[in-house]
This record gives sequence, C-alpha cells and structure tokens, in this order.
Amino acid sequence: MRRDGKSYDQAVARAEDSRETESGIEIAPVYGEGEQPGEFPYTRGPYPDMYRGRPWTIRQYAGFASAEETNERFRYLLERGQTGLSVAFDLPTQLGYDSDDPHAVGEVGRTGVAIDSLEDMRILFDAIPLGEVSTSMTINAPAALLLLLYELVAEEQGVPGTALRGTVQNDILKEYIARGNYIFPPRPSMRLTTDLFGYCADRIPSWNTISISGYHIREAGSTAVQELAFTLANGIAYCAAAVEAGLSPDEFGARLSFFFNAHNHFFQEVAKFRAARRLWATLMRDRFGATNPKALALRFHAQTGGSTLTAQQPENNIVRVAIQALSAVCGGAQSLHTNGFDEALALPTEHSARIALRTQQVLANEGGATDTADPLGGAFFIESLTDELEERARELIGHIDELGGAVAAIEQGFVQDEIEEAAYRWNADVESGERVIVGVNRFVEAASEKVELHRLDPEAERRQIERTQRARAERDGAAAEAALREVGRVAAGTENLLPPLHDALRAHCTIGEICNVLRAEFGTYDAQR
Repeated sequence: MRRDGKSYDQAVARAEDSRETESGIEIAPVYGEGEQPGEFPYTRGPYPDMYRGRPWTIRQYAGFASAEETNERFRYLLERGQTGLSVAFDLPTQLGYDSDDPHAVGEVGRTGVAIDSLEDMRILFDAIPLGEVSTSMTINAPAALLLLLYELVAEEQGVPGTALRGTVQNDILKEYIARGNYIFPPRPSMRLTTDLFGYCADRIPSWNTISISGYHIREAGSTAVQELAFTLANGIAYCAAAVEAGLSPDEFGARLSFFFNAHNHFFQEVAKFRAARRLWATLMRDRFGATNPKALALRFHAQTGGSTLTAQQPENNIVRVAIQALSAVCGGAQSLHTNGFDEALALPTEHSARIALRTQQVLANEGGATDTADPLGGAFFIESLTDELEERARELIGHIDELGGAVAAIEQGFVQDEIEEAAYRWNADVESGERVIVGVNRFVEAASEKVELHRLDPEAERRQIERTQRARAERDGAAAEAALREVGRVAAGTENLLPPLHDALRAHCTIGEICNVLRAEFGTYDAQR
C-alpha cells in the first residue's frame, strides 16, 4: 500500500471517516504504487479520494406521457433517495415537432415526456427546487431550447443561472452515427452546439454543456473499442469547433462530460472506463494544449446496457443490471442510471424503477464500493485490458483523423458502416449459439413469464395537444411573431443563437415553431448516401 505522495495525503485529508471490513481490516483510501487517482492521465480516477469524498450521483432516467406524470415520477424517486434528476423526452420533442404536428401523431409521450412550451417545463419541475437538484437532460438536436426553458423556469423560481447544476447531452454527432434523432445537417448543428458552450460560459457557468455519448454507439452494436474511439473522436471534433469559435480549451474543456454504456463483460467495461480517461487526458494536452486539470480529467455518466435486456425471462435482467452497474462503479463513474428489468417490454413501472434504484443503493451502502479508489487497479487482467483498449482505440482515432475528422468520417459513412459490421457479427454469434445469452439461446423456458407492465394513459396525448394549442392562443401573438423573425435573422448570420432563442421561448413560442424557423434557414439532413 502506498503511504506517501500528494494524492494519498489529499485522499486522507478529505476522507474524514475511516473504513474497515466487518472483520476489522482497515481499508485505505487508495492502494498501489505509481500513478494515483487525481493524477495525470487520470487512469485511476479524476479525483484523489473518489467516492470517499463524494459518492456517484444516483441519476435515474425518467420521462413519459405528460409533464404532470413525469413530475410525479421525479418526486417519487427523489423521496426514495435518488440524488439527481434525468429527463427523457419523447420522440417529437427530440425531433423538434410540437405535439399537435402531423409528424407527432401516435408518438406523443411514448418514449419520454412531451415538452412543447414554457408551460410544459413549469409543470415538469413543479415543486422541485432547481437550485438544489442536479438535472441531466437527454436531448440533442433541440438541446439549446430545452436548456433555455430550464433556465427560464429557474428564473421564475428566483434561481440564477450561476446556481444551476446539471448536464445537457447536446451531442449531435452521435445522432448521425447511431440514433437518427437529428434535424439539421452536421455543420449548422455544430454551430448550435458551440453557441451553447459560449452562452453557458457567460450565463450558466456550472452547467456541463455537453455529454459526449458512447452509450448510443454501443447500443447500435459497436464494440467496446469502437465505443471508445468514436466517442472520443466526436469529442475532438467538438473541441476543435469550440477553439475555432474562439473558446478556450481550458475553460470549455472543464465543462465537458461523457456518457458511456455499461455492458455485459464486467472486466472489459472496467478497463474501458479507465482507458477512456487516459486517452482523453493525453488528447486534450497534446492536441489542444489544455493544462487545466478539470479540462484534462474525463468525467462520465454511465447507464446499464438497454440492448442487453431480454424480453425472455425478464427478471434475469436484474442480475445483468447489477453486474453492469458494478462495472461502472469499479470504473469510476461520476453518475449512474440503472435500467428497469422490464424495459425490453415497456417503460418501467414504479416497481421496476424502485428495484433499479435500490440496486445502486445496495452497491453504495452494502457492497464496499465507496471505500477505496480504483479497487481493481493493478490486477494483471484489468491493466492488460486497459492498455489494449487504449491502443486499439488510438489506432481507430488515427484512421478517423486520416479521413478528415469525425464530421467528415460521418459524412462519408465510415463510422456507420463500422458499427453495422460489428452489430452483424454480434447477432451472427448469438444466432449460431457461439455467444450465449441466458434465457434466449440457452437455458430457455417453455412458458413465458407474466410481468406487470406500465400502461400509458390513452388520453395523455389529447390533453397535451390541448395545452399546446391553448398556450399559442393565450400568448401575445405579435410578440411571438417578432421573436421568431429575430431567430431567423440571427440564424442567417454568425451571432450566438441562444439569446434570441431565449427571448422566443420567453414569448411562449413553441419548440416546433422555433425549429421550423431554423429548418427554413439550415435545411434538414438526409442520411441516405
């Protein structure tokens, strides 16, 4: 055990309580020689004391039907010990359509909460003090609009932007790669992303302005190496765009965060998280000249693998989720969402959401997960996997560089083709039985299990449409029209778009109306090639 060095001293100083096993064996804040947590390149963690200083944030993802119902679920989870909010938006909201748009028919509130206007956002966070909670919003193409609505609701609560904490995903590149929820072509989308960086630096300085997502890349079928490489290549593209926009890598780099998948192979996932930190620290230092430790130290949210959940024998998913969550914890995640066991069949019920929440609480309070930093560091298998993942991901990033960077690689279809090939190989291995999925291709049961499923209120869509139409009817129509014209004027130029977007939302313009103005100026993206 290491007994000297700055990292160890810091860890001891910040960890006020001593830890020991039930056998009376003292547990040190950190073990091992050489590189320590909180030291470049942060392989072992971004902070010296890791979870002794601050446990990971339990941030359960929730959103369905209406703002009222989602607000009720938020409060249910907070009352049971959740420590941060995470908002899921429905498909029309993600694609910039109002609930009464013909494109939205049948999809309102299905995969998340429907948010069309300031009124919806007020209801979503009713009786939730935004100055006290940390909120993550999984939204990309219209990310700026949802963040601005959050800021407006906070203003109404008397909470200044300087007091807001949270993350907006704002990662549009992965939509072109793996998910498909884009609106505009890549380059104007990148402008919106960097405009949000600049706006938050001035107005909401403690907000994480992007969560660069490997999660959906992995869900689309990538390997762990591809998840690493494609995610960090996207991060490089965002940093390059921010530098080109005149932002400092030491300043905006400190507000970047990442979002990774916690998949089935426990040991590979732990190594992946460690390799990600090492790669990013060296990339930020060598490519962008960053020296701020907060810009060098990768911080990430993890979510257990949705694509690993099976409809067959769904209670097996409880075990899968626990193993995946433990990999994120041993890999040093800053926040974590655990999936409900029934999510291969429907949105999670309160019952399955509670089991998912309790899984994290058991890990945090009973499993010893907060006692020491990087608990698997130094294990031969973990260290070898970490080195191999880093080397292979670095090679793949190099190839993306040769193609002209992440945006060019996406436009050429390289990244999409690589993921499709990996997904094909995985599925072929499952179908042949070479890769075992318990309850699917081995250890199957003749009869299917009956599981109580969450049912959406069939009247929720109608109520949402009525509220949106009422909001339009009751606003100052002239002020709304003037605000939309100003959005169009700024979109045609080079000014930061967020101030006129803020004004339009405050004038009760809807998400769909604003996105239609931007569609007229930027065009839309056609993925066919």
